[in-house]
Amino acid sequence: MKRGLIVLLAATLVVGGCGLFKSKDNIHPPKPVPKFAATLTVKQLWSNSIGDGAGDSGVRLRPAVSDGVVYAASTTGSLAAWKLDSGATVWSHSGAGWHPFGWFKGREHDHFAGGPGVADGMLFVGTQKGGVYAFEAKTGKELWRAQASSEVISAPAIAGGKVFVRSNDGHVFAFDEQTGKQLWLYDRGDVPALSLRGNGTLLAVNGAVFFGSDNGKLVALSQADGSTLWSVPVASGEGRTDIQRINDSDGRLVFADGKLFVDAYHGNVMAVDPANGRTLWSRPLSGYTGVDEGAGKVIAVDAASNIWALDAGNGGDLWKQDKLEWRWLSAPAVQMDKYIVIGDLQGYVYWLNLANGELMAKEHPAGSAIVARPLIAGDIAIVEGDDGSVTAYRVSGG
Repeated sequence: MKRGLIVLLAATLVVGGCGLFKSKDNIHPPKPVPKFAATLTVKQLWSNSIGDGAGDSGVRLRPAVSDGVVYAASTTGSLAAWKLDSGATVWSHSGAGWHPFGWFKGREHDHFAGGPGVADGMLFVGTQKGGVYAFEAKTGKELWRAQASSEVISAPAIAGGKVFVRSNDGHVFAFDEQTGKQLWLYDRGDVPALSLRGNGTLLAVNGAVFFGSDNGKLVALSQADGSTLWSVPVASGEGRTDIQRINDSDGRLVFADGKLFVDAYHGNVMAVDPANGRTLWSRPLSGYTGVDEGAGKVIAVDAASNIWALDAGNGGDLWKQDKLEWRWLSAPAVQMDKYIVIGDLQGYVYWLNLANGELMAKEHPAGSAIVARPLIAGDIAIVEGDDGSVTAYRVSGG
């Protein structure tokens, strides 16, 4: 029962940080791995590993890419930078001898959990004890450290000289990008006793910081001072039991064509005006992974792992793919406005045709679950398994 702690809803449901589901009996049986004739050529470029990856922590560690370099972190304290085209090591720090607080001096290890995020030649990572660390992207040299109020399990966002960090107790922090000085704190988080294990990554655009909350709301804060600009519900929180009333919005937000796109567990997929929070369209669909957008389509995964394409203009259904039902899929990633890349709990990764949802290719790079959204860099897709395996593929044809 290797994955019993994290297998439901891409991680766990938690009460006060403790997993409710601890056996495979709680997993809906997945459909078999689908068989189909490949219509897309996918070539493995390289494969590396980063410590023990996310392991059984339930966090969704995911690489980041900038200027032709891929950055990855592990809950065991490892941090690495590899060349995008070859996987060659640029630099690496092993958790065995390196520590976010410096070299070991008898201090307890603080595990990486959120990130990495990279911008402006700097790398930012959060930890399970609320640490926030900045490194020089070229060398991995630590530049500063700061402290949030609790576990940081989503990647920091960077904009306007600030680093925005979300902690698991519902707070949002802004730190100075160069010094790590705390600039403001949003402390009006409302975290219910029962919620999904995970936090959606902050989105910092247009002078605002957007995030989906654990109580089913989409919130916009001012980047300048952390004040609330607006807040709108994306889930109803209705139901007879506590589990039925879970309404987290933990998935990835997308900003495209002047709109925000968001989903929520026991809620809706919505398009929202980022200026004022006005709902442009709303379509009932319970999802927990977050969405992606490309070629005028919003791609969402429902709670049963059906993949949906919705019209980005009005939310209308365009197609549905059910051959991966109950395979506990990762968030979808649109590649080159032609394909969708998505992973599953048994370590498979699939490419689908964005136009019609047909399966085009599949690979099996990971010996463990793929719960983090694949990373897209042009014609290259990078997937990370919970065991720390990181594999890059290039697509051609199709």
